[in-house]
Amino acid sequence: MEKKMEAGEYHSKDFDWEFVKNIVENDPSLSHHLHHNPQHDSHKYQQHSQPWQDFHSRHSSGKFFKERRYLLKEFPELVSCEENSKLLEVGCGNGSTVIPILRGSKNITVYACDCSSEALVRTKENIDRSIATVDNFHSFCCDFSSSQFPNWLACNHCRDNFMGKHSGGSKGVDIKYKCSLNEHCIGGVDFVTLVFTLSAVPKERMPRAIKECFAVLKPGGLLLFRDYGLYDMTMLRFEPEKCIGFREYVRSDGTLSYFFCLDTVRRLFTDAGFIEVELENCCVKAVNRRKGKIMYRVWVHGKFQKAF
Repeated sequence: MEKKMEAGEYHSKDFDWEFVKNIVENDPSLSHHLHHNPQHDSHKYQQHSQPWQDFHSRHSSGKFFKERRYLLKEFPELVSCEENSKLLEVGCGNGSTVIPILRGSKNITVYACDCSSEALVRTKENIDRSIATVDNFHSFCCDFSSSQFPNWLACNHCRDNFMGKHSGGSKGVDIKYKCSLNEHCIGGVDFVTLVFTLSAVPKERMPRAIKECFAVLKPGGLLLFRDYGLYDMTMLRFEPEKCIGFREYVRSDGTLSYFFCLDTVRRLFTDAGFIEVELENCCVKAVNRRKGKIMYRVWVHGKFQKAF
């Protein structure tokens, strides 16, 4: 059984990233992870939302992902935020990110989206099971890598009017709604959480997806980022035929996974207009005592701000 880690351990530095880099780059059996093969680019995989729809249908128990309780320690801004703060959780999956946020911060209203309507059903079920009734959660279906976020997310006036007319918002709201103030929109959300979501987006769509997040943030708002890092244990498990691009892989179920280095993350977000606040590798050593294996996990932790 994998060693149980307390929330605080996730932000610790169990090892230096250069340590695992040296292991990988000196192991001939892992050489297929190190080089860019242009042949993969000529057969670029085009992902749609259906693989994730199927994924959440298969894992309908909602137990595939564990609740991410460590997030409130990684991102304390979510706890210390002002009253009536608003958060957009992008790629909510089964609610493993939004549940600890809803439980830990009473000042936040959460708007959550996913490309899979099945995921939204799982999220609602898990919230009802974990927290019971909440009035500060609303969800909607949207693939932010190929579609715009609804205009009401960026406008306080329209959002208040619209959500008042859709009291069943947790069942999903109409993303086609147009803002009544048009170019005079004011407001937006205070936070965007992008947690293990961007890695599931085709690499060529990432810049557009990040610009969508930038567009709905208030000036001074924060985007909170966490995702798979380069040479994470999960990356090293992929076989050569699963590689569809440089550091980009497709799982057997059709879903994608990309593994980030710090420079790639920095470039993606600063090119979209963000200011870097924090950016680092989070390196955690986990121990599977039953199998006697040490597992080196690498995640990228980042905070990016929209200028005032």
